[in-house]
Amino acid sequence: MVVILKKNPNEKQLENLKNWLQSLGLELHISNGANQTVMGLVGDTSVVDIDLIKALDIVESVKRIQEPFKNANRKFHPQDTVIQVGDVKLGGGNFQFIAGPCSVETEEQICAVAADVKAAGAGILRGGAFKPRTSPYSFQGLGAEGIRLLLEAKEKTGLPIITEIMDLHQLDCFDEVDIIQVGARNMQNFELLKELGHLRKPILIKRGMSATLQELLMSAEYVMAGGNEQVILCERGIRTFETATRNTLDLSAVPVLKSMSHLPVVIDPSHATGKASLVRPMAMAAAAAGADGLMIEVHNDPQHAWCDGPQSITPAAFAALAEDVRHILPYCQYNYEQI
Repeated sequence: MVVILKKNPNEKQLENLKNWLQSLGLELHISNGANQTVMGLVGDTSVVDIDLIKALDIVESVKRIQEPFKNANRKFHPQDTVIQVGDVKLGGGNFQFIAGPCSVETEEQICAVAADVKAAGAGILRGGAFKPRTSPYSFQGLGAEGIRLLLEAKEKTGLPIITEIMDLHQLDCFDEVDIIQVGARNMQNFELLKELGHLRKPILIKRGMSATLQELLMSAEYVMAGGNEQVILCERGIRTFETATRNTLDLSAVPVLKSMSHLPVVIDPSHATGKASLVRPMAMAAAAAGADGLMIEVHNDPQHAWCDGPQSITPAAFAALAEDVRHILPYCQYNYEQI
């Protein structure tokens, strides 16, 4: 349930309302906007007399949220959520490039790529340390050593890092990781999501290859229900009957998700298409659709990459892509901050 308050509500009346609602066993989430204050109620709202609340002088209107996701719902939180890591912001008009290799290979490789993508305007460094692979014989990543190398690159460039967690047992390795990524295969690993809800650091969740947008938001809800409201949604393509690309990039997910939720939405055109030649046009299209950021795979020698070389672009190609995207961003901001 959402209670929308009138502008500049009486403080004493507001405090009395909050105390009464909390006495009913409800948890309150208050979002202060420029023109109105929204109070979200979590819990068994069947005990609430809507007509009684509507009759209060400080209340503009009351609405029940029908969707099963409450914390991630834009009705609950009209203003865009802004994720901040150090000086880097994502969401709410703050566009970010997240760039780096699919897999961390050597210190020289990750540090060189980190320096190149930072010079091109990337704000966050990505790199796989633990790699979920379809084949058990494929390179599985360097594990904890990969995270150590990412931290070396962070030390040299100042870029915050994001890398993927695959299992709860790996959590101790992620103490110094700035953003934890939950991959498509783990989107509905609910025990993992619950545990990440106890952390106080951003979590990026990739859409599962056959998941609906509501299911993606419900995965975000698992994290947020634990108290961690720093969640980023990532569209990385879904599995369809089409075989010309690795996956089918659902760009309609951007406006749909942003109308449903206040959480930032990032697009990964690298995994979506699986082809380096398609990354730039899909990145441009994602920015035009209103995405809050792009996750791009960049490798200094794609032909000899240990993982996903065909979809990786060179640092020079990334620099050109980033410049093109920056040119169109001023025309691609849409306002979803409404109930």
